[in-house]
Amino acid sequence: MPASATSAAPDFGAVAPLSANAALRHLVRGEALWVPPSASVRETLLRLDAAAADAIVVVDPQSRVPLGIVTLRDVLRRIAIEAAGAAELDAPVAGVMTAAPICVPADTTLHQAGVLMARRGVHHLVLTGADGRYLNVVAQTDLYAVPGARASELVAAILAATSIAALAALAVEIRAFAGQLLAERVGAEAICQRISTLNDLLAVQLIDIVAEGFELPYVPWCWLVFGSEGRLEQTLSTDQDNGLIFAAESPADAARLRAAFLPFARAVNDALDACGFTLCKGGIMAGNEAWCLSADEWRQAFGGWMRKAEPQALLNSTIFFDFRPLYGQDALAGELRDWLLARAPDHPIFLRALVGNTLDWASPLGWWQGFRYDADPQHPHTIDLKLHGARPFVDAARIYALAHGVPETNTVERLRAAAARDAMPAHEAAAFVDAFQHIQRLRLEHQLGGGHVGHEDHACGEGGGASNRVDPDRLHELDRLILRESLKQARSLQQRLARDYSLA
Repeated sequence: MPASATSAAPDFGAVAPLSANAALRHLVRGEALWVPPSASVRETLLRLDAAAADAIVVVDPQSRVPLGIVTLRDVLRRIAIEAAGAAELDAPVAGVMTAAPICVPADTTLHQAGVLMARRGVHHLVLTGADGRYLNVVAQTDLYAVPGARASELVAAILAATSIAALAALAVEIRAFAGQLLAERVGAEAICQRISTLNDLLAVQLIDIVAEGFELPYVPWCWLVFGSEGRLEQTLSTDQDNGLIFAAESPADAARLRAAFLPFARAVNDALDACGFTLCKGGIMAGNEAWCLSADEWRQAFGGWMRKAEPQALLNSTIFFDFRPLYGQDALAGELRDWLLARAPDHPIFLRALVGNTLDWASPLGWWQGFRYDADPQHPHTIDLKLHGARPFVDAARIYALAHGVPETNTVERLRAAAARDAMPAHEAAAFVDAFQHIQRLRLEHQLGGGHVGHEDHACGEGGGASNRVDPDRLHELDRLILRESLKQARSLQQRLARDYSLA
């Protein structure tokens, strides 16, 4: 086949069920459609028709750098609607392409791509390799998008908001939309991802609004999110866990830049609080100078935690090691992630301590498979589904990710990736995923039904208070049975961890 037609795409492997935290490279299948800028409009249309595609990329044949993109919408508007003559079909495609297409690295997540498409109002992204060469194109329909008219209305309203008050009102509507999805029996993983997508879009718009009031340093910087937000596992009751990373040339430069960024970061924290994302009681926020750090300082922090298997370092790992970029220069977060994954396997004592820490989990199941309770006087006869339900899966998935170089931060995606790297059998990973998702769904249902939305009363890294506590006797029989089986899977996952690290 001529080079001007198509070029075989890299082998991205089989497409498995993907979470929103999966890389776009895992989504792409088939050939990478492209034409050179000298190709005619007629030839380009024939390529699109033969491939049954709705977009094709115009690529420099020598450098393989994307120059533009042509969609069927472009063709209809510029040729059919403008009634250009038939001779125009023989003109170079460069005359009708959309120049300078939005290009993203292949490791961009599905979630990031969805938010970017919503913000920029586009339906296609061009996928490139680390060298900037063209790999493929992804369409909005390829992603785990937020479907439905109500979701589209929310996206449009968020992008049109010009004040924090308007965003605060929309945050309430996002939570109501989550309740609608839950009532429609949408799966827990999909609900969490959709909540996170809308919340991310809201937070990005919020940062844009706040940034207008500050003269920020002209250096690369990125707003980071940690914990459940970093894992794309936000339920309806959540507080803030965030930080800021920036480029600095020296410790003195870092101190100067930190002083410049802190007022802005504190304003963002306050604005998020006004939108229902409560201030972190543990102070893990970008407005805290301890978490407004240069890239070198973040590496020093992570390195120090891995060298010292102390209680505080282990607690920090449950929050900070799940970071992902939200706003700004994503490359700073990507470089930090690569640095961390390259070094984590070289700290077996730290990994072993993480395993020992999660094995301290007390199962809510008794010897006879009945439920047992932790005697919390404020919430008698209840189980904390965050601390004693979700946490064992989250902790184990994080350990396997660090040990096996898994870049994803989402628990489901980490478990699937661990199975792909032979850390556990695929059927076991599938059972763990199903159990985790059932527990997440129970948490969402409880938060909606119990009036706990937006009020997660806990210190960082601890349990979830009333918003995550359920009385098993108040569950219907099937949910109670599946909860029991899910907790058995949590115990099985811990047993596997103990065997893998010789702690059985």
